[in-house]
Amino acid sequence: MHMTLPTLPQVDHKPAPYHGPSAEDVLKTRREFLNPGIFLYYKKPLMLVEGKMQYVWDETGRRYLDALGGIVTISVGHCHPDVVEAARRQNELLQHSTTIYLHPNIGQYAEKLASKMPGDLKVCYFVNSGSEANDLALLMARAYTGNYDMIALRNGYHGGNASGMGLTAHHTWKFNVPHSFGVHHAITPDPYRGAWSRDDADAGKKYAADVKNLIDYATSGQVAGFIAESIQGVGGCVVFPDGYLKHVYEHVRAVGGVCIADEVQAGFGRTGTHYWGFETQDVIPDIVCMAKGIGNGAPLGAVVTTPKIAAALSQRIHFNTFGGNPVVSAQGMAVLEVIEREKLQENALKIGNQIFAGLSRLKKKHNAIGDVRGKGLLLGIELVKDRGTKEPAKAECAQVLESCKEMGLLLGKGGLHGQTIRFSPPMCVTEADAEFLLEVLDRALASL
Repeated sequence: MHMTLPTLPQVDHKPAPYHGPSAEDVLKTRREFLNPGIFLYYKKPLMLVEGKMQYVWDETGRRYLDALGGIVTISVGHCHPDVVEAARRQNELLQHSTTIYLHPNIGQYAEKLASKMPGDLKVCYFVNSGSEANDLALLMARAYTGNYDMIALRNGYHGGNASGMGLTAHHTWKFNVPHSFGVHHAITPDPYRGAWSRDDADAGKKYAADVKNLIDYATSGQVAGFIAESIQGVGGCVVFPDGYLKHVYEHVRAVGGVCIADEVQAGFGRTGTHYWGFETQDVIPDIVCMAKGIGNGAPLGAVVTTPKIAAALSQRIHFNTFGGNPVVSAQGMAVLEVIEREKLQENALKIGNQIFAGLSRLKKKHNAIGDVRGKGLLLGIELVKDRGTKEPAKAECAQVLESCKEMGLLLGKGGLHGQTIRFSPPMCVTEADAEFLLEVLDRALASL
């Protein structure tokens, strides 16, 4: 019996006819002229030529639900009309000026961004990416404290530039060159694979004790700071046990260090319950790094800190050519306004809960799912060959992604072995989209 495929929810948008080169030609050009280190998803690479809100189209006009959101970057929707219009208006007036001149956009945007931050976090530095933001935060921590050693987490990812790679702890992203000077990597507070599970009320405190141990034994006893993603993204959507960051921050501050939250993936309402991922752990960092969803696809990143820590950067000149230029500032401002006006944080919570509940039901049905985790619209399911041994199911994960693509659903993957499926759709997704996603995933898992 031939089963009908799940169908995408109806949409009014008609994609423009595509007249460019074929996917084969694009792939050929790419192989000859682009960095061979970049990778592709899917055996038959997908070419995307148009996007509208939560959907994207390939060159044949076929539509897909983008449940990876351009790798957690499309926050308010592909080509959101308000964001597009803000960039267009600014592009026609002045495309580039730097901070050596005054321009209203960067100041107004910084003020608006600061209004979203708790505590004394209000001084903004604008850069072009998450890697750059983390690099700057590292400099800031060292310049302010006068200390050098940093604590980061195993299974963490903080970028592909030299300092980001040093903080990152996945061998797959670390080239065999000198890096990680002064960086010490603590145990991953992973309640699924680690020593202490979610059932242990003291798990957060126990994992945090490793940071104290690392400070005592691996450093001079003085550190510049601690950095962690609020939810580990590339590592496979690992959510820390409650209380973890609270205890870690106490250990780090006790030895003169500052605490840095990498909000590149968890920020801007995506967790649903809170605007910032660190708020789910009930802490206030000293420095916050952001990128990806901040600009809905614009090359924009930011570091926000306190006036006291910010003062340390006035020891020398600090400058970024494109940082906070008029166009990205206009886009960033539009993104903040859309998140507010369209209540996207609330939607992330509602639809995120719907997907989470659905994934939990699928876990009961499919033995390949070892763990379901995440918050809001930052979710993951870890696939295993055996629930007892927790052996990562790498090939199965790739196969599920292929099957989902064939049915019109784009997903991501993470974890050291690529064993975790990641869900991070634009925050404008609907209940109907969520039902489609769950139906497709059910079908894909059944075909394993």
